[in-house]
Amino acid sequence: MRDLYGASVVVTGASSGIGRATALAFARCGARVSLAARRGDVLEDVANECRRVGGEAIAVPTDVTDPAAVAALAHASERAFGGIDVWVNNAGTGVFGPYTDAPLELHRRTIEVNLLGAMYGAYAVLPLFLHQGRGVLINTISLAAWAPNPFAAAYTASKFGLRGFAASLRQELGSHPDIHVCGVFPAIIDTPGFVHGANMSGRQIDIGPLIYAPEDVAETIVSLARWPRDEVAVGWPARAAQIAYTIARRPTEQLAGAFIRRALRQAQPAPRSEGALMWPVPQGTSISGGWRQRKGVPAGRRATRIGLAVAGAAALILGTTAAAYGRSNHRQRR
Repeated sequence: MRDLYGASVVVTGASSGIGRATALAFARCGARVSLAARRGDVLEDVANECRRVGGEAIAVPTDVTDPAAVAALAHASERAFGGIDVWVNNAGTGVFGPYTDAPLELHRRTIEVNLLGAMYGAYAVLPLFLHQGRGVLINTISLAAWAPNPFAAAYTASKFGLRGFAASLRQELGSHPDIHVCGVFPAIIDTPGFVHGANMSGRQIDIGPLIYAPEDVAETIVSLARWPRDEVAVGWPARAAQIAYTIARRPTEQLAGAFIRRALRQAQPAPRSEGALMWPVPQGTSISGGWRQRKGVPAGRRATRIGLAVAGAAALILGTTAAAYGRSNHRQRR
């Protein structure tokens, strides 16, 4: 297991949500963190917070859709900390709503941030990893890379592409056992990302009751830096979606599509918004998006424990009932 004290870590999308939680999690381990996002003033706040919890940090304002800026991020981290041990491609965004209701430029920007931004990050850091003979590249992907998200076509395309890109790199780097390419597949996470993304549906977004904390994802990312693995889910709905789509693709697609269409019909009207896709916005600088507090629901991990307990009790009751019914039928047949 890798000791992260003094390790040099790059985190993109570090100004809020999962990225901010991840930067702080690495800083608490004593890592030296290079923070990247478009909002330089917010990054400075995150850097100061990282220093307060025990890490070193630099803020490098970066637009991940610009390959030159991503290369400059790698150089800045290398100059400041003497190298890079872990690179986290975390910057992400999306467009929600019917595909043709959104301007094409928003779909293009989604692909640029989620897929090309991660490819630019890999292109910048892999030569360094190869030179030093080690390194961990971690991509924040999504359950949408395992099961398509309705009304998020460009987002789903970018995440399917990112999963394929990461898998291809793993095969390519197979002769370098100390260079790892990892993927994190979160379920629904309570972040400001729903404010930063574009909503072209004309309806209010409701992300449902089973919501996981950004810190859950950050904890998983740190664990991958210590003990690299290929693909790791955060939250059982991510794995459930993967399994359902693998064994019953068509019914899963029909059910998901019908569910979201019904939810949209019942949702309250909302203004269409481009969010922060094209330009940064001042709102949404925290780790949490406030969804769990507004809904009054527990974090996903606690809800999972409650759900598993209820499911276990229900399975026990159903099993007992089925067994009794079977014995009754057997006696009647005799």
